[in-house]
Amino acid sequence: MTTVKNIYDYINSIAPFDTQEEWDNSGFLLGAFRKEVKTVVLSLDGTKEAVEYAKSVNADLLLTHHPVIFKGLRSVEKGSAVYELIHSDIAVISAHTSYDKARGGINDALSELLELENTETLPNGYLVAGDLKQEMSIDDFAVFVGETLDTKGLRYTDTDKLIKRVCIGGGACSEYMWDAFGKADCFVTGDLKYHEMLELNQAGLASISAGHFETENLPFLKLKERLESIFEDVQFFAAPVKNVVLDI
Repeated sequence: MTTVKNIYDYINSIAPFDTQEEWDNSGFLLGAFRKEVKTVVLSLDGTKEAVEYAKSVNADLLLTHHPVIFKGLRSVEKGSAVYELIHSDIAVISAHTSYDKARGGINDALSELLELENTETLPNGYLVAGDLKQEMSIDDFAVFVGETLDTKGLRYTDTDKLIKRVCIGGGACSEYMWDAFGKADCFVTGDLKYHEMLELNQAGLASISAGHFETENLPFLKLKERLESIFEDVQFFAAPVKNVVLDI
């Protein structure tokens, strides 16, 4: 019999929760450790849509990347994700910054999706640098990133230089953008602000802002394969959710 605690312990073994940032809230967030688990749903976010899907498959556990409870809650209203999870007796484990930095976690999985070779993790623990199989123009590389991550509206800075070595950081890694260019020709992340991209463009540096959801969703869902190989008595499902930010 698999319990919530068994799955928590496994995730803790590959992405120790004590490595999360001080402001984070990764770990066991809702439910009972001893609860038997037969069905698990994975979702990047604990949205109402993800919770409704979890309820539809009678899930015992919802596993998310972004914490379902992040900042202090002032109330828990009927119909909210937290209320519905409690009401439906669905436990929650969230693995956020601890899984970003983990070996085989978000950024390693993102580098694998983008087919990077000769990879290395930078000292900050988040960014991963690696080589493309062949040099590409920034236009071609942007198309490749967009198609691979199913991004509908990425933004990138232009350059005449060919891209060979790439540094990636899924989600919000703009604070490390200058670290990236000590190791790579191009920086790929989820969220770059207008003025950050303008600054990089003025410096003649190539960067791609491919979307927070897009740079983390598929990498997080790769955890499903790892869990399935360990917990053979449990069914794992990926919530069929899309980016809630709609493109016009």
